[in-house]
Amino acid sequence: MIIGGKWKPMLLYHLLSGTKRFLELQRLIAQASDRMMTKSLCELEQDRLILREVFAEVPVRVEYSLTKGGKTLIPILTAMSDWKNQRSS
Repeated sequence: MIIGGKWKPMLLYHLLSGTKRFLELQRLIAQASDRMMTKSLCELEQDRLILREVFAEVPVRVEYSLTKGGKTLIPILTAMSDWKNQRSS
């Protein structure tokens, strides 16, 4: 499943608001281990839903953003978030 699993939908949802660095995503999804975050991000990149951009700086800066394909999921992710919020009420 392309957006299956516990962390992929959350990562995609947090990238809706724009480009994020790994530590920003980690703070937003504190429950996920470094290993699971990295694995999920790599799989999303392989599925061409996110773009991983590495900047040649010291220290190295890595940013993640949605690709055009990832942006096509916006209505689905928004609907999932709305559904979750309705069930929480």
